[in-house]
Order: sequence, then structure tokens, then C-alpha cells
Amino acid sequence: MKTIEKQYLLPFVLVTSLFLLWGLANNMTDTLLAAFKRIMDMSDTQTSLIQFAFYGSYFCFALPAALFIRKKSFKAGIILGLLLYAAGAILFYPAAKVASYAFYLVAIYIMAGGCSVLETTANPYILNMGSQETATRRLNIAQSFNPIGSILGILMSKYFILDNISLYSVSGTYATLGCVLLGILVIMLCAKMPLGKDTDKQDGLGVTFKRLFSNSVYRNGVVAQFFYVGAQIGVWSFTIRIVMQELGVLEGEASTIYLVTIIGFCLSRFVYTWIMKWVSPARLLAVGGALSALMALIVAVSAGTGWFMITALILISVFMSLMFPTIYGIALSGIAKGDHPEDSKIGASGLIMAILGGAIITPLQGMISDASSIYVSYLVPVVCFVVVMLYAVSVIKIQKSL
Repeated sequence: MKTIEKQYLLPFVLVTSLFLLWGLANNMTDTLLAAFKRIMDMSDTQTSLIQFAFYGSYFCFALPAALFIRKKSFKAGIILGLLLYAAGAILFYPAAKVASYAFYLVAIYIMAGGCSVLETTANPYILNMGSQETATRRLNIAQSFNPIGSILGILMSKYFILDNISLYSVSGTYATLGCVLLGILVIMLCAKMPLGKDTDKQDGLGVTFKRLFSNSVYRNGVVAQFFYVGAQIGVWSFTIRIVMQELGVLEGEASTIYLVTIIGFCLSRFVYTWIMKWVSPARLLAVGGALSALMALIVAVSAGTGWFMITALILISVFMSLMFPTIYGIALSGIAKGDHPEDSKIGASGLIMAILGGAIITPLQGMISDASSIYVSYLVPVVCFVVVMLYAVSVIKIQKSL
């Protein structure tokens, strides 16, 4: 059975290109914590408000985005997402003019809202482009382009922001990105998007949520996604800072290690997708959760060990790379094959809202870093990865009972 059928190839390519765009935004934002710590002399807790604004916006925009594409179309969702993304990025320029951290947070919030709309639209779209038996693999393929965008975002941050840190280096980079996004918006307006209209029978929102949360695989999947995203953002947000402290280097050099972690994340996702031909997604998720927790624990207890600790830090990203799309695919697959497949659109918004984990857990890690040490703060991702592992084990048990 083909993972991507011929009639879905064009929309798959168009929508997959969007995965790169929000990957770029996510990882450029991760590097801002180190930049603003230097520019405005902030604590780790204060800089983590960047992630609170970014991922808090994801939470706020996801459900309205799902309702919007339910009423309008997938293409309308893509256009709205690109418009908000571009507007937020361009607002970085006036934020530099007034030198206001609060203004930057507002710009980040609007930009992230656009990314949330894009993700809420694109993920269920990909899942529905063909057989449900290959849906999780198909989503992993599309999600594999997300870390490519992450790599581009880190390179842009390294050469245009971190190598010459100032408010104008930050704002000029983001404002230029906003202008590029407006060009992409024009292309999407002109593109033909099959399956653009949601014609599914629609029940009330309350009825839909009741059905969704009576499904334990979905309900626990939302919880697992919350903790996974919190772990991922926490690990990446403090990577540059911990490398600087461990190796005694500046932001630009430390960002090279961050780039290596994202490359490892990208390559391993392709490997995981290939292995899924023979090993179930839930089993791979359990193994990835256990190994990620072990690597994060090593980081937490191995201060001063140099490259031993740095290697463990890199391997966290290698082992966790399958988690987001796999949790997403597992949580929604039963719904898409059930009596109410239209619930998958609202269900998708719940899984995107779970990205709130990045807004809640990252500041917690920042507070632990300020109170103790940046190394000890990595105990927070350890707990998060254990939650993901337990979710995978519970799914395996359910699958065995069927």
C-alpha cells in the first residue's frame, strides 16, 4: 500500500512545504533566549517568557483555527496562518524602534498564532490524504521537513543574530522573513488546493469534545503531547546556554552545537519513519521515550564532563525526534477510522493546544535553573519523557487487547 497516492501528491507537496516554515520560526525563537539574555541582561526565568508568549499563543489560536477551517476551508486556514505569521515577524521592526521587550512578546505572540493556525490546518490535512493504515508514516514524512526549517532557522540566527547581537540584528532578520512570507502567501493564494472544503457532517462542539475525551488513546495522547512539547522546548531553549557554560564559549560558537542537535533530530526522524515499516509506532515511541529520559538524566548529573555531557545533550534530540508526529498520529488514528471521522479536525486542535506545554514547562525549567543550576533543570525533561514512555506502553497494551 502506497504511503502517498498519486492523486494526493500535489496537495501533499504544497502542505508539506508549510512544515518547514513553522520549524524555522520555532527554532529561531529558541535562540532568542540567549540573545535577549545578553542584550537586556535578563535571568533565565525572564527570557523564558519568550516561550510562554510563543507556545501560549499556540494554545489560544488552535481551537479557533479548527473552527475556522471547519466553517471555511483548509486553504483559507493556510492563508490566515501565513498572514498572521508574516504580520508578527514584521512587527519585530517597530519593537526595536521602541526597544520594548513587551512589544517583542506581542510580536512573537501574533507570529506564533500564525504558526498555530498553519499546524492546526496542515496536520489533519496530511493524515486524511490517503489510507488511515499509512497515516502515521505519512505524517512522519511531512514532519521530517519541519527540522529542515529548524536548521535554516538556526543558521539564520547564527549568522544574522548571534554573531552580532543587537536589537536591530534580531528585528531586521525577522522583518525580512515577514516580507518573504508575504511572497509565499501570494503563491498560496494562486495555488489550487484539492480537498479544500470541509464538507463533513458537523455536530456541536460540546458533543464532539465529549466523544473525543471518552477515547482514552486520544485523551492520554493530549497529555503526552503536552509533556513532550514541554520537554523539547526546554531542552532546545537552554542548549546554547548550557553549551556556553560547559565549554566556555560565546553564543555564536555554542549555536553550532545547537545546529548539530537539530541535524541529528532531522536525520533520525527519517530513520524512524523507515523503521516503522517493520516496528509499530507505539513501540518505537516507548523506546524513544526511555532513551531520551536517560540522556536528559545524564545531562542533569554530569556537569563538568565536557564532551561526554554534550554528546548526551545531542542524543536527546536524536531519540525524541519521532515523538510529536507519532503521538499525533496514534491519538487521531482511531478517531479517523471510527464512526465520527469528522471529529479528527477538532481533535487535531486539541493536540496543537497541547503545545501549551512549551509555555508552562519551559518557565518552570528556567526557574529551576535560576534557583539551582542549568544542569539540574534538565531533570524536568526527564520527567516529561517518562510520561511519553508510559503513554506508549499504555497504547501497546490496548493494541494487544484488540
